[in-house]
Amino acid sequence: MKKTWMTLGLSAALLAGCGSEEADAPETTNEENATEETATEKTAAFPVTVTGADDQEVEVEAVPKRIVTLAPSNTEIAYELGLGEEIVGVSDNDTYPEDVQNKEKVGGMEFNVEKIISLEPDLVLAHDSAGAAAETGVQQLRDAGIDVLIINNADSIDQMYKSVELIGEATGTTAEAETEVEELKAGFAALEEKAASIKDEDVKSVFFEVDPTLYTAGNGTFLNEIFDLVNVENTMADQEGWPQVTEEAVIEKNPDVILLNYGSYVENAVDGVLTREGWENVNAVKNKEVVEVNADITSRTGPRLVEGAESIAEAVYPDVFAQ
Repeated sequence: MKKTWMTLGLSAALLAGCGSEEADAPETTNEENATEETATEKTAAFPVTVTGADDQEVEVEAVPKRIVTLAPSNTEIAYELGLGEEIVGVSDNDTYPEDVQNKEKVGGMEFNVEKIISLEPDLVLAHDSAGAAAETGVQQLRDAGIDVLIINNADSIDQMYKSVELIGEATGTTAEAETEVEELKAGFAALEEKAASIKDEDVKSVFFEVDPTLYTAGNGTFLNEIFDLVNVENTMADQEGWPQVTEEAVIEKNPDVILLNYGSYVENAVDGVLTREGWENVNAVKNKEVVEVNADITSRTGPRLVEGAESIAEAVYPDVFAQ
């Protein structure tokens, strides 16, 4: 470890004339040096121009020190990239990490423009999923001179990686974003490797129930990708996007397992499915394979999605994954 030596007087000559000796200054640690170098690298990378999901170029003049996030997935990504201290505002729907409870809440899909402006953010991370409901508010923020970056709505795992990289680029955390993407890829690869041990005759079919009105995940969604990855047959893969299906359609598909993505929001959710009239001959109901999964980690395209995929895999194949 290198030492930094400093004199205690105005000059070495003066010290020598007075008969004084050089004194050690406090040592600068490798960690401190690395932090200073990282901060310098971040500053040098700015200004930076990034293009959001709305195809609008956003020029971020300097490393953002005050950030507002308008979607839970954006928030979780930003925290994972080490930006917790910089976040000054989050959406009403944010629940993770625990520190979000200490942040100012700025509303839901229709956010509070005045509240956001009062927080004096350098950067607002909005989300493409808000659609037309947020357009007016986004324009008002931009008219107020605030940088607003629209993060893409991730319909696939690859698009989730792009979300991480985009936030990293806009905040000077590209290295952290690259590391996070590699860790996510490794996590998914490990699950896929485990799933490869499942024999074709043992593959189970699943109905993924987003809410009691029978919205579900079809083809072209990140969840369908996860089902394929952990060797689960999605009974609604012949549907596109996030369709609402009928009870008759679910009964006809006869899933082996029903996964509930809303459990904590509905009292006695599992019992409610097990006692549905006309569902008694559905394999999942007959064999009592109706399982609640954590709605946050299985529906947010962010750092915890590997954990969400694992929870799905464990619910369907406990003998393989719950070990």
